[in-house]
Amino acid sequence: MTPSRFAAQDLQNFAFTALTNAGLAKPQAEVTAQILVEGDLLGHDTHGLALLAPYLKEIESGSMTRSGEPTVMSDRGASILWDGQRLPGPWLVCSGIDMLIPRAQKYGSATLVIRRSHHIACLAAYLIRATDAGFMLLMASSGPASQSVAPHGGTRAVMTPNPIAAGIPSSTTPFLVDISSSITTNGMCGRMQQAGQQFDEEWLLDAQGKPSRDPAVLTTKPPGTLLPLGGLTSGYKGFGMALIVEALTAGLAGHGRADPIEGWGATVYLTLHDPSAFGGIDDFKRQTDWIARESRSNPPRPGVESVRMPGDRGLALKARQRVEGIDLHQSIPPMLEDCAKRYGLEMPGTFRSS
Repeated sequence: MTPSRFAAQDLQNFAFTALTNAGLAKPQAEVTAQILVEGDLLGHDTHGLALLAPYLKEIESGSMTRSGEPTVMSDRGASILWDGQRLPGPWLVCSGIDMLIPRAQKYGSATLVIRRSHHIACLAAYLIRATDAGFMLLMASSGPASQSVAPHGGTRAVMTPNPIAAGIPSSTTPFLVDISSSITTNGMCGRMQQAGQQFDEEWLLDAQGKPSRDPAVLTTKPPGTLLPLGGLTSGYKGFGMALIVEALTAGLAGHGRADPIEGWGATVYLTLHDPSAFGGIDDFKRQTDWIARESRSNPPRPGVESVRMPGDRGLALKARQRVEGIDLHQSIPPMLEDCAKRYGLEMPGTFRSS
């Protein structure tokens, strides 16, 4: 059996080589490989290296642009719009954050919207890039080429899970919020369907609008849908979140679901806030530290070991996996083996601690 634990750097090197062998330019491949592995380090294993094989197919088919730069559509200093030219999403987002940092320092806040980006992988993987530099990052993404989530009360898909995320500094570990507007994700549904599993609760609707635990309802003809966050009773909340994400992404970009479909990709919203331009970083952290302290010390309800802040488990897992190796989901090593055969690569060896 293929070992499931691998050194993060070995996986990153493997992904980089596979991406470049498929034709992706080295700068884009380096960042994309790093972001995919970061997803697995943080435990978001449906949006980490699980995406490597699909990305390689997109490069080979020409659906992902192999090199180049985004086109600046508008630039007013603190508000920028890029056309991503279907370049790799991880590279576009990281480049965007780096571009926003000096602008947020100058203006207090700076926003970038990216139209026609390729898929951007795990949103949480970008947050530490901002919080480590002392900034708060708010980001969101929509996938205009697909629909899998119905509006609350409906049965026909209109939107995607439409995630929204925030990286919030504190004096200790930052808060890393990464949530979807739907009750689960397409990636998790695909994984569970492949494994022949069902959800514990009714998180989907079949094509007739009946609640279902079966992820296979998404692939029937006609297809079923994912329920918005909040489910059958409070799904209006998830629907509202999804609408906010659509406005921040497609609305501000002037490009999205109302336009012809170009393929798997994303429309992206990024805003960087510099706390020093407002109440100051010290008082910002004084406030977030208070929330963290009161939350973590909160008496847990029965069955809960302790109250965590968003990101606590992911950051602890990342630190542990840096030492012990990344424990890849069982579905990922066989995919990596297929990639190795296709591109003439050697699989990364079993992780050995130093």
